[in-house]
Amino acid sequence: MEYTKFEKASIIGARALQLAYGAPPLIKVPAHVYDPLELAEIEYEEKAIPIVVIRRRAGSS
Repeated sequence: MEYTKFEKASIIGARALQLAYGAPPLIKVPAHVYDPLELAEIEYEEKAIPIVVIRRRAGSS
């Protein structure tokens, strides 16, 4: 699934917050990575984040 830039930002932000609060990483953490946001971006690129985006069609309630 191709995500919009807004969906991507939301997914990475939510995952970074989880990591900042102590959630375990879903990938092997590279030695140079300490920032939760950077780690969340790497997890996103490796398609390791189990977050689902549900889109609603315009005009539907």
